[in-house]
Amino acid sequence: MTDSDHYDLAVIGAGPAGTAAALRAAELGARTVVLESGRVGGTCVNTGCVPTRVLAKTARLVRETRNAAEAGIAVGDPSVDWPSVVRRVQDRVDAVRSVKRETVRFADAGIELVQEGRARFADDRTLVTDSGRRITADAIVVAVGGHSRRLPVPGAELATVPEHVLALPRLPRRVAVIGGGNTGAQLVTVFDAFGSDVVLLDVAPRILTTSDADVSAAVAAAFVEDGVDVRTGIDGVDRLDPADDGAITLSWREGGSARSAVFDAVVMATGWPADVGDLGLEHAGIETVRSAIPVDQYFRSAVPHVFAVGDANGRDMLVQAAQFEGEAAAENAVLAANRRTPHHLLPSGGFTDPDYAGVGLTEAEARDRDPQCVVATVPYADLDRAVIDERERGFLKLIADRRRGLLLGAHAVGENAVEVIQAVTTAMAAGIDVSTLANVQFAYPTYSAVIGIAARAITRNPALPATLR
Repeated sequence: MTDSDHYDLAVIGAGPAGTAAALRAAELGARTVVLESGRVGGTCVNTGCVPTRVLAKTARLVRETRNAAEAGIAVGDPSVDWPSVVRRVQDRVDAVRSVKRETVRFADAGIELVQEGRARFADDRTLVTDSGRRITADAIVVAVGGHSRRLPVPGAELATVPEHVLALPRLPRRVAVIGGGNTGAQLVTVFDAFGSDVVLLDVAPRILTTSDADVSAAVAAAFVEDGVDVRTGIDGVDRLDPADDGAITLSWREGGSARSAVFDAVVMATGWPADVGDLGLEHAGIETVRSAIPVDQYFRSAVPHVFAVGDANGRDMLVQAAQFEGEAAAENAVLAANRRTPHHLLPSGGFTDPDYAGVGLTEAEARDRDPQCVVATVPYADLDRAVIDERERGFLKLIADRRRGLLLGAHAVGENAVEVIQAVTTAMAAGIDVSTLANVQFAYPTYSAVIGIAARAITRNPALPATLR
């Protein structure tokens, strides 16, 4: 090993968290190296969020084409050319990668990119790649992302995981999606729009369990209305067996009874553990908890100069969180700082039909903290823009602190829900109370106008102090 193999900071992983960490460290003058075993950009760009969003856009086009006659447009019944869809998705992935230009940005910042296989800890300051290269660093940021988890049942290898959906040889006529979280829900929307018969299975009592309960109920109701067979609270999945013509027999238990059905494809969207299993963390003196690296509020592991960000720490497995965590960890590593990130202001959502999103506390969490918090829910059916677009399914819910009128949370289902919630997130970050928000002028006719309507509804609540009404 030579001096050229020693760095101020080594980053394992070139996804959103690792990229943010490396670029921020370089800005601070640190000699930085990034070690990546796969494609630069991480799961979200290459096989996760970006391709899923392209599929969601395609699904929307299919739905709108089917409904075109209602607007006086004569078109035939659309059919989905699956190979063409797959090519389009890859084209858009490549386009996003060309915009992000991570490798160019690394080079411009003087960051060395090492793509020599998996990097593993030899000790708490030394990494060894599959090629045998040894790299030492004063500090190390683990940003390896996560991976899909298959259920530990016989025949699980017959199932498809979300990042491999595009590898399906044909569009399945009948598909089972196991798992009603964000990824599973979005795939349900896609397959349903494409004309597949979809069954959604989950052992949880409701889908989207981390979302507000009303959001979960509304999205599930929309799925059922659109013909999806939603089965929550099942007892468990037993096994998968091969059937004729490449089909799969899925067996599960529900209501104490054994059930089975034949599907052309089974998608397991049943978890996303951190991809840390073979990092050699034991050589660095780091233990995992629930398949992730425990960190403190500054993203330091049990070894103070080793940090874990993004999926690797198992906290908020979202790109927007990963980027902020990466920057914060870089500052803490290079400057010996104590920067945190505002995770209570982390907006999230899904591009289903209808869309859903949320930020801050759910209503149940808010009432646990403040039983007298004030809540207002405005249905999209009361929103002129939603009526114009015939997108009346959904609502916006605002939750405010009774004493000060500060927003505690916001949750939406409906068209542009994610964008609406992003606007509320900005207001929350600025500390704007509902009285101020109620006086903001929103353009007409827009979906964001629902924010002002909901804020005004809260200010009419007699539980608020007179100064806020």
